[in-house]
Amino acid sequence: MFQTFHATSSPAQGPARLAALRAALGAEGLSGLLVPRADAHQGEYVAARDERLQWLTGFSGSAGFCIVLPDVAGIFIDGRYRVQVKHQVDTGHFTPVPWPEVQPGDWIGEKLSQGIIGFDPWLHTADEIARLQTALAGRDISLRPVGNPVDQLWTDQPEPPKGRAFAHPDELAGESSAAKRLRLAAALAKAGRRAAVITLPDSICWLLNIRGADVPRNPILHAFAVLHDDGRVTLYVEPEKIDADLRAHLGDHVTLRPPQAFVPGLRSLSGPVQVDRKTAPLAVTLELQEAGIEVVDGDDPCRLPKACKTPAEIAGMREAHLRDGAAMVEFLCWLDAEAPRGSLTEVDVVTALEGFRRATNALHDISFDTICGAGPNGAIMHYRVTEGSNRPVRRDELLLVDSGAQYPDGTTDITRTVAVGDPGEEARECYTRVLQGLIAISRARWPKGLAGRDLDALARFNLWVAGLDYDHGTGHGVGAFLSVHEGPQRIARISEVPLEPGMILSNEPGYYREGAFGIRLENLIVVTEAPALGDMRKQLSFETLTFAPFDRRLILPARLSPDERAWLDAYHAEVLERIGPRLSPAGLDWLRIAAAPL
Repeated sequence: MFQTFHATSSPAQGPARLAALRAALGAEGLSGLLVPRADAHQGEYVAARDERLQWLTGFSGSAGFCIVLPDVAGIFIDGRYRVQVKHQVDTGHFTPVPWPEVQPGDWIGEKLSQGIIGFDPWLHTADEIARLQTALAGRDISLRPVGNPVDQLWTDQPEPPKGRAFAHPDELAGESSAAKRLRLAAALAKAGRRAAVITLPDSICWLLNIRGADVPRNPILHAFAVLHDDGRVTLYVEPEKIDADLRAHLGDHVTLRPPQAFVPGLRSLSGPVQVDRKTAPLAVTLELQEAGIEVVDGDDPCRLPKACKTPAEIAGMREAHLRDGAAMVEFLCWLDAEAPRGSLTEVDVVTALEGFRRATNALHDISFDTICGAGPNGAIMHYRVTEGSNRPVRRDELLLVDSGAQYPDGTTDITRTVAVGDPGEEARECYTRVLQGLIAISRARWPKGLAGRDLDALARFNLWVAGLDYDHGTGHGVGAFLSVHEGPQRIARISEVPLEPGMILSNEPGYYREGAFGIRLENLIVVTEAPALGDMRKQLSFETLTFAPFDRRLILPARLSPDERAWLDAYHAEVLERIGPRLSPAGLDWLRIAAAPL
């Protein structure tokens, strides 16, 4: 099993650790500390060594931060985690703060009249600190870069990961690393930049056509890189991660240096040096500035090219989704037979699903810990079942299963909510409205140049008219055998990045009722050029990559418009056509019923 079910933290540990941290801060003349969920690479996923937020508070979500002050410790969480945080932290010592509704600068100003707040400059971006300094301007409160006090207190902190890296074939990438490096270097030279610092692990892996094993579920390598304007790359990485075969794959224009050489390497560069203020740690900018090297703000040069997948990557993603779709259908067939017996638990469901994916003989890893929420646990958006929380799958309830896989040719992410018995008319009403949102995004056409924020409302309309909504974005970017969450593309109210052909995103509206049930439906989609239509200027649309049926027992056909019903029937027909030939006889028989027209 890739997934385990032990609890990785406990609320009971938080108060003593918080007291020890406050004592350490007082000894250093600090009034507070910023404790983010971040590492020096600023990726979303962190290794066990970098789970400082979880170590201090018990909160294990993938986003959030804590601000420790003398009399209050605020744990800032977005809408995805407002139920989860109540279960994972001691709210007598840590105060949940709704973020971004409440901004950290405003909160600090209310809680602290004067003082110095420390932060580790390797764990915060330049943009993040600049925004906080602006919010605190005019107050007798300042920010100070410090060594990390949490690391000093965390006596059993795990060692840094040292997973072995490996080559990602050019035929799957669709472009050689040399071609990528020269293409991006030419853009640097044209802009007058001598080099660009790259800190995001998935950017480095994409640029060099390599993959790693430093973070569970995501095949990424922890390293730093400098791309020079002639196409050379200096890669700062632990030597034991690179074997002779990978060294040969990287070629003569990639120079290897150990991580401890990164800061001296930065100080030896000739400017201007491009640094992404939104993704690189502030420490990079500080080191360059202290060495008198000109720093120029600019996007990570890999992020947008990486987001726009090559034809080879899209072909690989299609094949991965067909393979994964067959595994999902076999799983749903099994679940439909076993769940009504009343003997399953959430752990049983997660274990079985991983087994069906392993049976493909192509599974590299799961792409994240499966979210399997029975009944009220489905309302915890990023719920992770443990031995202690494991709940029976009961009759007349909903079961939400959000899962994915990492295959060498692609990354998958799919959510299906299913009925066990009869969950009632209200559950069907909510399910149908969520399904209408998924269909609206799937059918969308829009003028080229629009961003995800311009489409987000399409998924919410049928919920809004009933006074319902969900507290997460409608879609995130997805990598090709890389991170299951990938920027900069999103379908969300805050996304200003124009959607471009080749971008892969999730399409995942939902609805959650705390203490009762959760509903989420998710397919992956890829942006494509839309066929010409009328006099409209160039338009884009989505191609659906995910193929698995929706639970027809939860759909209210009368609520669907003729166009929605036509889309759903056509989708299910395509599921049967594409997935059917890959199934066992039992799976095929089940799919014929599940995918029949409404």
